[in-house]
Amino acid sequence: MADAYRDNLKIGFTTGTAAAAAAKAALLRLVCGSRPSQVPIQLLNGGRMDIPIHRCVLEEASIAACIVIKDAGDDPDITHRAEIGARVSIATGGAHPHPVVITGGKGVGRVTKPGLEVQVGKPAINPGPRKMITQAVADVLTAYSADLSVAVEIFVPEGEKLALKTLNARLGILGGISILGTTGVVRPMSHDAYIAAIKASLSVAHACGVDRVVLTTGRRSERFAQKTWGGLREEAFIQMGDFFKRSIEAATAAGFRKIILAAFFGKALKMAQGIAHTHASRSRMSMRQLSEWTVCITGDMALAERILSANTARHAYGMIDGRYPELIRHVGHQMVESAQRFAGPAVDVQGAVFDFNGRMVYRSEHMRM
Repeated sequence: MADAYRDNLKIGFTTGTAAAAAAKAALLRLVCGSRPSQVPIQLLNGGRMDIPIHRCVLEEASIAACIVIKDAGDDPDITHRAEIGARVSIATGGAHPHPVVITGGKGVGRVTKPGLEVQVGKPAINPGPRKMITQAVADVLTAYSADLSVAVEIFVPEGEKLALKTLNARLGILGGISILGTTGVVRPMSHDAYIAAIKASLSVAHACGVDRVVLTTGRRSERFAQKTWGGLREEAFIQMGDFFKRSIEAATAAGFRKIILAAFFGKALKMAQGIAHTHASRSRMSMRQLSEWTVCITGDMALAERILSANTARHAYGMIDGRYPELIRHVGHQMVESAQRFAGPAVDVQGAVFDFNGRMVYRSEHMRM
């Protein structure tokens, strides 16, 4: 594949693109006997990309299997360098009512909960990748005027192990990973995949009858939230990461009218300022705001100066914990107020702030535990 760069970062391709390329290579192996080193794939965004083929074997006279090594470029991805395979079988007679049958094999998860793009009971191969696979097959059949019915089984040899590092089980995707892709390419530092995962989690929660969601900033805050609201279904807990504003908006758009925020003090401080994306790069701005609030609420100028010089939110928190609970309450209240502005008046937003050991140091008034 010709390397493409944006801001000096390499662009990769999705599992859906890898699956389509493996299917195309396997069909070429059957139709014309070649072992292609790479194949061109039509992307969902209208572009094309040459995808390297790692391995291609003829298993029987009418069955071939090929594997592509997923390349996520410079974007962090749990499936980066994973083997994505396709086993293709052919039969004569293109008049078959469904000339391209796509199934999921080893390492491809199966959907067990409603709310996703794929129906319950079906392999977790999203509509975008299915379209790409179908197009890849059609390209070969058209190029060689082949009158064939084609069956494509997508497989991921290490898919079950990879799935353990994801939230697939909570979404009801069991037995392997999902085959994903909305454009076909993975853009470095793109947030599209994370936002898509948040929206999918919200959709599953809604379909499972959850009436309120708990948005957490990561796995640790989620564990403490799950202990606090132990009566809620696991689908109610959704990790929003740094995507504060977009997660609130997505939850509102999904129909939820009750939202709980659960965060450690550091993230709560950023959310309290209405920062839409709470990346660590905003830390200095957070210290300035906390210093200003310290002066207004406590009148302690010396403390405010020390907070302004703090290295981290954890460092600053150590200066106020046990001495100024009203300052912590202010941060929690402002966090909820910021979320409420993003959600709109029709949504009941509440919040909880944990210290760095998991002790709840703030919660909204009238919060149902």
